Amino acid sequence: MTKVEDPILTAWERTRANNRDRAAIFDSQGKVARTFLEIEDRARQFADELEAIASGQVVAIQIGNHPDWPSLFLACLRKRVVVLPLEQTISEQQRTSAFQLCHVAGVIAAAVSGGSVVEILPMGIAVPTISWSENPPVLLKFTSGTTGAPRAIRFRSEQLLADCRNICETMAITDRDLNFGVIPISHSYGFSSLLTPLIVRGVSLALSNDRIPRAVIDGLAASRATVFPGMPVFYQSFCAMNEPPPLPDLRLCISAGALLPTETARAFGEKFRREIHSFYGASECGGICYVREPQPIPGFVGEAMSDVTLELVDPEVSKSLIRVRSRAVADGYFPTPNEDKLGHGIFVPDDLLQKTARGYRIVGRSSDLINVAGKKVHPAEVEAEILRCEGVQEVIVFGRESERRNQEVAACVVAKGLTEGELLAHCRVRLSSWQVPRRIYFVEAIPVNERGKTSRRELALRYPVNRLA
Repeated sequence: MTKVEDPILTAWERTRANNRDRAAIFDSQGKVARTFLEIEDRARQFADELEAIASGQVVAIQIGNHPDWPSLFLACLRKRVVVLPLEQTISEQQRTSAFQLCHVAGVIAAAVSGGSVVEILPMGIAVPTISWSENPPVLLKFTSGTTGAPRAIRFRSEQLLADCRNICETMAITDRDLNFGVIPISHSYGFSSLLTPLIVRGVSLALSNDRIPRAVIDGLAASRATVFPGMPVFYQSFCAMNEPPPLPDLRLCISAGALLPTETARAFGEKFRREIHSFYGASECGGICYVREPQPIPGFVGEAMSDVTLELVDPEVSKSLIRVRSRAVADGYFPTPNEDKLGHGIFVPDDLLQKTARGYRIVGRSSDLINVAGKKVHPAEVEAEILRCEGVQEVIVFGRESERRNQEVAACVVAKGLTEGELLAHCRVRLSSWQVPRRIYFVEAIPVNERGKTSRRELALRYPVNRLA
């Protein structure tokens, strides 16, 4: 049987031939860390070191935003070893769960003696052989999913290549750009926005592991990056800074991972004279929507990406699930498929969207419905009403367990000049009794996790019913 060359490796050969000694990776201060030729040399070295890992087995890579990421991924593609990216900050319990679920045969981690060196460590124990059938993956994305049960998502190179093409063509990113990489490469957003554009299209990359906002903006200035794939939390912090450095080279600001508040977009535009383009995607399918022309509309995520087709599951209602069709959609979940949600080139996210003349708005999530004594409450409806109260800047509504009512409504609010009683009075006039929050927590900023996401499930644990604060 003729060996079929991996399409990402084929693309890399073109990239390498066209660039060779050009700088591929910089550090956050603009110093060259790898040329394209050096990436290839290290990829061949790592391929030799992967001899102990058999074709089809899974290797976990947990090295942060390390300059050896491209070389390691290329080496695994050549050895037909499946890559499982893991964030450095995951708990030991999550790490163990990922190892067991994906039958990990080896780990690539930063050496204890120094973060600049990576080590390839076989597990030292026998792991079950996985039968991948006719479509073996090259990448597994580990996720807890909407149910909270851990699982992985299967990707072939063709799907990763399609997502890279969709992103670069939709956002007009070329090999003349320099990406600033502070979002984790181990996360879907970082992998598709940073790693594959470098390998496939020669888009150079400045890498940073320092997520402190001041360090991020200083790195943007020092590296002279032209593209910043960021998250709302970064832009919010930039807006609050005194005397931030000028960013004359930065031409494209992208925000993903969570909805971008319109107030943040407005403040950033006034302070830095640049627009933020919201980007909506999912681990299962890569990019979905992109805001080409920013609009002051809450939850607005723009139009479908290049080569992505969207359709409303229920077009007769004001907000509906969508079906995403594209060549970037993953093959399915592992180890237990769910073809009603993911498969055959179609993915159905949990987000509820509303179609407008200018594009799509996210107006909630189907899995976020709060069951208050048998009555269903959608957080987005309560959030919309709270935002109408003068002085409210941001809000997130969530459901938490209640002994008498199954669940009850609570909210975290960023506001000025308001008391909880005044805001509750506003809600009682405009909402049904079961929609009114039982408690409102005033916060300096809406709580987010390390990925910049706000999890209603995590907020319910953080603010249980018996919490007194």
